[in-house]
Amino acid sequence: MEMYIGEGFAGDGVNASHINIMIGPRSGVVGQAFSSSLASPSQGHCPFMVVIKPNVPVKPMTLYVNKAEISSELHGNATWGASQAAIAKAVAEALIEGLLPPESEDEWCIVTANWVNPGCNDIDEVYLNNYQACTQAIRAAMEKLPTWHQLVQALPQLGNPFYTPKG
Repeated sequence: MEMYIGEGFAGDGVNASHINIMIGPRSGVVGQAFSSSLASPSQGHCPFMVVIKPNVPVKPMTLYVNKAEISSELHGNATWGASQAAIAKAVAEALIEGLLPPESEDEWCIVTANWVNPGCNDIDEVYLNNYQACTQAIRAAMEKLPTWHQLVQALPQLGNPFYTPKG
């Protein structure tokens, strides 16, 4: 049983998106994580099924786990609306375009952990950044990125949006 893990980051500032993703067979560890997460919400973090529209879940079945507790009406709309729609589009396109194998449609599942900043202020930018980050995370997972060479090249540039070491 394979498990694919990926990460994607897109955008700047309060509308940036960070997504961690697990992809794999329902009968494996990703399926176990999917079931456990769906059945075990915690205060402020209620995993939900990603839908293209009500009553049409995306395939492979995808679980959205929010990293930030919903803090306002705009933040809720950005999370449940814009970010969810972006995840649905990225997953459906990955299946349709063949990045995900055919058996993933009904035999695999996906778990996404998504950062939508509580201070976000542009729901359309949140959508775009989540779409780009999810697309990147899926590709990274399925292509098993980064490569060893990419790690070696990136290490001298160590840093993230919250901290960059001096020297």
